[in-house]
Amino acid sequence: MTNSLQNRAEVLQDRFALKATSYLSAATVDLPYDISERLRAARVQAVASRKIAKTQTDGSVVNAGGSAAMTWGSDDGLNWWARIGSVVPLVALVVGLLAINSIQNDNRAQEVAEVDAALLTDELPPAAFADPGFVQFLKATR
Repeated sequence: MTNSLQNRAEVLQDRFALKATSYLSAATVDLPYDISERLRAARVQAVASRKIAKTQTDGSVVNAGGSAAMTWGSDDGLNWWARIGSVVPLVALVVGLLAINSIQNDNRAQEVAEVDAALLTDELPPAAFADPGFVQFLKATR
């Protein structure tokens, strides 16, 4: 996927370069000889530096349109270290979510056990709490 985006970006850059050079070449007809020679020399230097930059892709930043990505020096996609590096955070996330779920279930069970223990050790029977008259009695005594 990244190779196709990279190739598309290069094609778009090449198209832009061809259009720009055609406009610049058309405008150089009216320029004096010394200025046109300096422009030609600058073009040769720019093309030479572009060829050098294309060959140095090992561990460089690749700009693909509006985003940039750090390459790991492999042109054929992800190597096995990169795949392991992308799977480890996913595994850590799943383990973390399972741990959080287990802890919350234990906390809920502990809270229910505390309420049950309080109801069973209280002097009143549990049926008294369900009686509407008892609720009115509690409100009146406050």
